[in-house]
Amino acid sequence: MFLSDIEDISVSKLENYLDKLSDWLMNKLFQILVMLIFLFIAFKIAKLILKLIKKAFDKSKLDYSVSGFLLSLIKILMYVVIIIMAAAMVGFQVTSLITILGTAGLAIGLALQGSLANFAGGVLILIMKPFKVGDYIIENDKGCEGTVESIDIFYTKLRTFDNKQIVIPNGNITNNSITNVTSSGKRMLDLTVGISYRQDIKTVKDLITGILEESSYRMPTSEVNVFVSSLGENSIIIGFRCWVKASDYWNARWAIIEEVKLQFDNNGIEIPYNRLDITVKNN
Repeated sequence: MFLSDIEDISVSKLENYLDKLSDWLMNKLFQILVMLIFLFIAFKIAKLILKLIKKAFDKSKLDYSVSGFLLSLIKILMYVVIIIMAAAMVGFQVTSLITILGTAGLAIGLALQGSLANFAGGVLILIMKPFKVGDYIIENDKGCEGTVESIDIFYTKLRTFDNKQIVIPNGNITNNSITNVTSSGKRMLDLTVGISYRQDIKTVKDLITGILEESSYRMPTSEVNVFVSSLGENSIIIGFRCWVKASDYWNARWAIIEEVKLQFDNNGIEIPYNRLDITVKNN
């Protein structure tokens, strides 16, 4: 008997809800028709706007991952606005819905603030392009350096000279200074060597100038600069510079330093080093 009463109550409530729904639909029939027409037109306009935005992104040569994400984000926002406007047409109170969405968005933002910072950094890197894949960069905060292997939305991956991979959050990169070593395609090779005060400066400068001019690593159109950098306690410091390709920098550095030492040995030029004289007295 008790179960039959519950079933009767449930059926009566369902009938009551259906009656109220049918009355609401009849009263809102015109508004519903207007809403459907609005949705049809609004979605068509939204698609047209998205196509125009996509063409603008393609012309600006924006990175595909950034343009794809931005298009998806714009699409979601446009559709949410359209649906809220349509709901308001049929009498729904959208103020509370907007409040709930805002609160939820704030909570999600606070929970994911680190990831959002990395995402924002990735977007800035891909738009501003302070470096690109293949560049050799130095992250000056932690001293991480290497060749850029990939630039993702949240992380940038570097490959070191000894084939280790470094993964850096994009938020760290955009919040600190970056040195792009290979951005211009060439680097200044800046070296120094010490010579004895007994050596003839002009002879040494001519010898180093010849080494630089004959080096296969020196860029043919660049000038060679050899000069007295400073006068040390035990030696005269000779500085010498020339431009080389960024990709040849380390090979050029090692080769020229070795050639300078070999030529100094062949020509009897002394490279001083600290000496300690010890005098032993016999009583």
